[in-house]
Amino acid sequence: MPLTCLVLGGGIGTRMRPATDTLPKPLLPVAGEPFAVRQLRWLASEGVTDVVYTIGYLGHMIRDELAPRRDLGCTVRFVDEGTQLLGTGGAVRFALDAGALEGAFFVLNGDSYLRVDLRSVVDCFEQSGAEALMTVYRNDGAWDSSNAEFDGRWVVRYDKREPDPIKAGLHYIDYGLSILRAESVRARLPAGTQSDLADLLHSLSLEGRLAGYEARHRFFEIGSPAGLADLQHHLASLP
Repeated sequence: MPLTCLVLGGGIGTRMRPATDTLPKPLLPVAGEPFAVRQLRWLASEGVTDVVYTIGYLGHMIRDELAPRRDLGCTVRFVDEGTQLLGTGGAVRFALDAGALEGAFFVLNGDSYLRVDLRSVVDCFEQSGAEALMTVYRNDGAWDSSNAEFDGRWVVRYDKREPDPIKAGLHYIDYGLSILRAESVRARLPAGTQSDLADLLHSLSLEGRLAGYEARHRFFEIGSPAGLADLQHHLASLP
């Protein structure tokens, strides 16, 4: 493959309070181990060898947990936003300006637990020639509000702010994993300011520059108590 994966792990985790008052969300225990450990092992199993992890809120705890480990299967580098969090878009630009990223790279939400073939995602991106790619899942409002219209090749509209997604034809949802190009981030996201990656992806979709890859297995996440409980139940059901 291989692409670097940028994991966005700097957020406060407001919906997971009070647990995240003293523990950063990526370190919440899932089936007996920190979620970040499970997520990084999955990336390694899919062929990712280089991970850049953005940290911010209680970031020293994430670094202290992950940096000494030798059982992850991948190299982990850290980019620390400090106390002035920059949002998802700002975090990507910050990591780029820190020299941690180049070319094309994955961006993965730090609270997403996925089942998708990353080699196939990369192949789809390369064949499309697109500026960026978003993985999507046919959701129809089942797990969270749908936010994407997908025609089988392209995400023709991505909009997290649409008040009536189904009426607007947004049957898919952002799966939590995208591919971006460094030159696109540099051109479109301002340095040193707070920004939302969703705004960049929205613009790319309307310009016809956002390829799509449809995942076939539902996603799990630990961004809410219900999501965490759902993932715990899923993992407990596995052989």
